[in-house]
Amino acid sequence: MGRPSAPLLDVDRITTAALTLVEESGGFTMPQLAKKLKVSPSSLYNHVSGRDEIVELLRGRAMSEVDMPEVGAPWREALAQIARGYRDSYGRYPRLIPLLTAQAVNSSAAFGMYNTMARILSEAGFVPADVLRIITVLDSYVLGSALDLAAPEAPWETSDEVGAEFRAALDTIARTAGTRAARSEDAFEFGLRALLAGLDPR
Repeated sequence: MGRPSAPLLDVDRITTAALTLVEESGGFTMPQLAKKLKVSPSSLYNHVSGRDEIVELLRGRAMSEVDMPEVGAPWREALAQIARGYRDSYGRYPRLIPLLTAQAVNSSAAFGMYNTMARILSEAGFVPADVLRIITVLDSYVLGSALDLAAPEAPWETSDEVGAEFRAALDTIARTAGTRAARSEDAFEFGLRALLAGLDPR
């Protein structure tokens, strides 16, 4: 029997299969991944060192979809562009978020984004401690907003537990924002404007 013309496994196929498992069940094990790819678990280790590396490959897959701003763009506009791309990318893979936040970042694509953010903030005049604080705050805001994209169409049940003020807010949102995606987009942009407006290198 001749050898297959193309290898059965490569890093890209492993990453894609792992992403499919995460989207289906929220996680993966090496035996599950091997079964998905119809290979033995030992075959995976010819291409990756283990589960941690695959998680970082998944992070890189998501982060590679985030476009970086042009050098010289105003810093608030540049951060807003990154935040929007970051949120949209993770919004496509919401079940990845718990998996990725449980592991320290070790992805070149992710470090590329963080390096760009740090450069933008440093050039704007923020001190190193504030650079880290701002990146952490943006991380938290973006990941929460990405999870919101996967929320139910009606994320709050209508019941007697809903007070008059909150009911009025919900009614306003229903009239003005419409669909879940529109509501999520409206809230994200509102929060992003407020967050960035509150940052001052002075």
